[in-house]
Amino acid sequence: MRLDKFICESTELTRSLAKRVLKSGEVTCDGVVVKDASYKVAEDTEVCIEGRQITIIGERYIMMNKPVDTICSTIDEEYQSVLSLMDIEKVDTLHIAGRLDVDTTGLVLITSDGLWSHKITSPKKDCGKRYWVEVAEPLDEALIETFKEGVQLRSEDGLTKPAQLEILDDTHARLTISEGKYHQVKRMFAAVGNKVVNLHREAVGSIEMEDELLEGEWRFLTDEEVKSVK
Repeated sequence: MRLDKFICESTELTRSLAKRVLKSGEVTCDGVVVKDASYKVAEDTEVCIEGRQITIIGERYIMMNKPVDTICSTIDEEYQSVLSLMDIEKVDTLHIAGRLDVDTTGLVLITSDGLWSHKITSPKKDCGKRYWVEVAEPLDEALIETFKEGVQLRSEDGLTKPAQLEILDDTHARLTISEGKYHQVKRMFAAVGNKVVNLHREAVGSIEMEDELLEGEWRFLTDEEVKSVK
């Protein structure tokens, strides 16, 4: 790979800025100053800018504990984008794998890998999403079977896919769904005459929201977590 391209793919620098940095003598390859933009970088070449080693930014996989009043968008709109909470290079290459509503908190997965993202969001993949739900009215045990059989949502053809409901107490439950319809959890409870007042996503597939991660904080996924999405 050309040195100027390597610099661009490892930093926020444009091609013109990369060439300017090269001309200034700030770039070294294996300890030797290199000013030639066309210099070929090998896999084992140690490239540094002002003494700081840089490496190609590969695919990235991230979990965030989404706070309330933020949106799963790539830009700030009426509310702040979750991506704007991240101090990370090349944030413009990232996108959210499955959205949460502005008032919903919890696990958001962020990545640069479109295929990996598709495996999470595609209904055909049956990737379960588990939510902690607080509702306004007492929950009836009969809802367990109702949700398992599927619920008819307003303005939708056919029933929702089978969902697993675990009732924790009168007004709290865990619900696992494998779809991602618009406002699906809220609409499912509305369809049975209830109202969601608090909603928090705890897990996507086998990736669990980390308890130690405070709202607005994020971390890279482990290799095991990344590979769990199939």
